[in-house]
Amino acid sequence: MRRYAMRKLLQVWLGLFGASAVGIGLLHIALGPSCIPGSIPVNATMDSEDRFYGSIFVAYGVAVLWCVREVEKKAEVVKFLAAAFFLGGLARVVSWLAAGPPHAFFVAMIPVELVQPLLMVALANRVARAAGPLAIARPELAPER
Repeated sequence: MRRYAMRKLLQVWLGLFGASAVGIGLLHIALGPSCIPGSIPVNATMDSEDRFYGSIFVAYGVAVLWCVREVEKKAEVVKFLAAAFFLGGLARVVSWLAAGPPHAFFVAMIPVELVQPLLMVALANRVARAAGPLAIARPELAPER
């Protein structure tokens, strides 16, 4: 895949992923746990916890979106964010083992949350390598795209 195409693919991917995270987080802030597939009414403590984590997911999405513009320079941040998302997928597995299977939607999300970050890291590595160290350190000296 050509360097520009890889870069554009990663930028589009991160843009969609980040916007989705922001949207999901805002949904949790606005609607609370009732927006969770298979949820049941919860007490005020669990409602507060869900809305709090919604705000964290908004911040996560904003961080992903921040990486879109200069993705070559921010490849390490992209990889960190991918690792954090992967950890979330592992946390779902722990929950399944500890409490039993979740709603089918979340069972379907486990492979997405475990594979998508690996692909994101692989693509971020390729984009950063293709840009070269000069493009990252001094973008004005990088070859034209």
